[in-house]
Amino acid sequence: MAHTSSPEWNIPRRTTSTVLFACWLAILAEGYDVGVLGAVLPALAEHKAWDLTPLQLGGLGAYALIGMLFGALFIGTLSDLVGRKKMLLASMLIFTLTQLGAALAPTPELFGLFRLLGGLGMGGVIPVAAALTIEYSAPKKRSFNYGLMYSGYSLGIVASALVAMALLPALGWRWVIGAGALPLMVLPVIMLILPESLEYLVAKRRYREADRLASRLGISGFDAQAMAPVEQIQEPSSSWKQVLAAMFSPRFLRSTVFFWISLFCGMVLVYGLNTWLPAIMRKAGYDLGSSLTFLLVFSLASAIGGLVLGRAADRYGQKLILVLFYLLGAGGILLLMFPNNLLVNLLFVAFAGIGSISTSLVLTGYIADYYPANARATATGWALSFARIGAISGPLIGGWIGSANLPFEWNFMVFALVGILAAAAVALIPKTRPAADAVQPAGEQEAAPART
Repeated sequence: MAHTSSPEWNIPRRTTSTVLFACWLAILAEGYDVGVLGAVLPALAEHKAWDLTPLQLGGLGAYALIGMLFGALFIGTLSDLVGRKKMLLASMLIFTLTQLGAALAPTPELFGLFRLLGGLGMGGVIPVAAALTIEYSAPKKRSFNYGLMYSGYSLGIVASALVAMALLPALGWRWVIGAGALPLMVLPVIMLILPESLEYLVAKRRYREADRLASRLGISGFDAQAMAPVEQIQEPSSSWKQVLAAMFSPRFLRSTVFFWISLFCGMVLVYGLNTWLPAIMRKAGYDLGSSLTFLLVFSLASAIGGLVLGRAADRYGQKLILVLFYLLGAGGILLLMFPNNLLVNLLFVAFAGIGSISTSLVLTGYIADYYPANARATATGWALSFARIGAISGPLIGGWIGSANLPFEWNFMVFALVGILAAAAVALIPKTRPAADAVQPAGEQEAAPART
């Protein structure tokens, strides 16, 4: 049974499922690499050979995020120029190999360097996976499918917490980080099952190849030549300039600004809490096992929450759901500052996970769905690249609070305020999409009809 992915063509469910599974594997591997530093941070803080201060620990968390900033910026754009499948595979290869380097690093400087290089690959996975998921999903299921695919991110963080619980006591933090290289084994599987983007092939005027791929995938109603005028395909050498000009044109400017601000705040929450939550809860009096349990619940709740929020966003609209759950997350974060029992705090941590990771993944899917097809990866990549500044700030905020010897409650007050700002920025995004199905030359955009 097939479903409609656009007014013109139908994609078999097996094709959609295959793309989702391949992207899910890539995101799962990235989630582990992102979560592993938070899982081993308490052990790194006690590593006498390096004797790191809280601010230096926060800096180690920021290295990978600096790399992700540039990775999202350039790899997202390159995927629209040289192919989404190629860049997804290249990104995975980079961040898995550098995990081995970080695990074997003899000094914190080399550790940071490998994390920085790995971040280049990690930053490239999300915009490419987002573009492929949106392209191969039915319009009415895009948010849910994106949440399903992106659940791999949260489950990867869950895996990092579980591996840390199993390996830290006996083998130490190096083995926990080194386990992040294991996804190298699934690269051949992804290479085999993941199709190239049809939108990319059409954008490159490779119409015959696109038609052959659509036929092999069982996609009916697809005609590459007929798509070209609708997509307003430009010459490859100037297409990226076209996309960037449109993103900052008067028609798109307000949307772009508030997407970037809201995603910036979301990334502060995701990476600040993911990096520091175990350490903060240890400072609040919990032992290492309980502190890692908080990270586990934070991530597992966000994985489940991503599916629920994705389904709700498809039904009620992304904007409403995002505003409500960013506020819910801010409330959960703020309530953690009070002396509650363990079960109550685990519930509040679950709210924090849903209101940070789950909301940010729905927001990323919203961006990929909001912009036209031949701009999806570029628009998402640039938004994520700007948001990486927020991601870098998150670990540094926690490190600054620790170095200033401020009460641990300050962490929750600051991160709750960031959640409120994220909700406000989403509320200011125009609900009506400001363009039809194509990025047009800047001078022609005023004539493009709006769509809801």
